[in-house]
Amino acid sequence: MDWSADGIILGIRRHGESNAIVELLTEERGRHAGLVRGGRSRRMQAALQPGNTVRAVWRARLEDHLGTYAVEPLVQRAAGLMATGAGLAALNTLTAHCLLLAEREPHPRLFRLMDTLLAAIADDPEAAVAVIRFELALMDELGFGLDLKQCAATGTRDDLVYVSPKTGRAVSRAAGSPYHDRMLRLPGRLSPAEEGEWGAADIRDGFALTEFFLNRHIYGPRGIAMPVGREKLVAALVVPR
Repeated sequence: MDWSADGIILGIRRHGESNAIVELLTEERGRHAGLVRGGRSRRMQAALQPGNTVRAVWRARLEDHLGTYAVEPLVQRAAGLMATGAGLAALNTLTAHCLLLAEREPHPRLFRLMDTLLAAIADDPEAAVAVIRFELALMDELGFGLDLKQCAATGTRDDLVYVSPKTGRAVSRAAGSPYHDRMLRLPGRLSPAEEGEWGAADIRDGFALTEFFLNRHIYGPRGIAMPVGREKLVAALVVPR
């Protein structure tokens, strides 16, 4: 059997002397690995870098086999990403996040978000917001989405300023004030009633919010640490470059 798709390279690992196993994130087939024969050759090394997009044809005798990839480079953005601190940190963070996805389960929303992010991270003033929204989408896709649409206590959609660390649900100012020292801050721009630009405080609150729940629900239970580059990414995006 075989199929073809565009895929973002998440990781490469050596297989034998000259071959490589390549992990792709595809729109319809999710995180999917395959063997690239000659993948460690000098000719292939520039194309087979995390962050690049390739056109891949996967073939295998049976669906549950590893299979082989024939790849053709489409977008070679890895070198540009690695040239800046924010780009390299974003690449390391986003690929690490996506490697937590179950194999061969489609996540088209994450594929589209990641493709857009990697294309714009170097010079997009809204990159910090996009990363926060990507991490929220990741949690949602993994079954740990936050409920930020209305107050958990009153049902109101107005003046939502907190998130309960226990439930991951939004809480209004009036309901949460008695417990404010135990609450997480909800960036105003994530509230359905708010619109406009994100300030530095919103971005800090957004990253703190996603970090807390990523650790609680995704990284902590697996016994692994958050991506090494994430702290550098947050620092690069919160402080104007």
